[in-house]
Amino acid sequence: MKGMEKNVIVLAGMIGAGKSSYTEMIARELDSTAFYESIQDNRILEMFYADQARWAFALQIYFLNTRFRSIKAALRDQNNVLDRSIYEDALFTQINYEEGNISAPEMDTYLDLLDNMMEELGSLPKKSPDLLIYLRGSLDTVLKRIKQRGRPYEQINENPSLLEYYKRLHARYDSWFESYDKSATLVINIDELDITNSEDAYQVMQQIRTKLKEVHQYE
Repeated sequence: MKGMEKNVIVLAGMIGAGKSSYTEMIARELDSTAFYESIQDNRILEMFYADQARWAFALQIYFLNTRFRSIKAALRDQNNVLDRSIYEDALFTQINYEEGNISAPEMDTYLDLLDNMMEELGSLPKKSPDLLIYLRGSLDTVLKRIKQRGRPYEQINENPSLLEYYKRLHARYDSWFESYDKSATLVINIDELDITNSEDAYQVMQQIRTKLKEVHQYE
């Protein structure tokens, strides 16, 4: 089937859902290139967790810029997996706006910039991903995984206000996903599947391969 050898796949889901681990596995199994969101190079992220109102806008602009660069490169190369994409970026910005961390003028500026970026993506040979994979799970599962990976600035015991942020973000993800219309989608239930288990990893890859066959069926 035409196109099966090349795919652009983007991962979506809550902080701690396992997007980077999925990206690594999918890229290895499909012989494609992984794009990871760099935490080490992000000088703003830890400052945001310490003072959200001070750093929210700067952080969202940073993420928007890096995600725009990644999706442009992926759509040009056409054989990639991204652990986070530009398509869900506005959800985080909206939550920060609603929580008062971003002002109305800042939100308007962000949305205008995002619109310009999305228009530019439309000029590329490949306009959008082939597949978005949404890692859906309960808040309990997400919080457990955040605790397990152990980044101090993400822990709710170190910063209790983070729990409300995580709750609000988690509550909005399904509605964001339902509004996403750039590509085909696949939902993976991370409450039931754990890719550190080889049988679960096999099952997940079977789901992904089946979905990609459907995506390319009519090309």
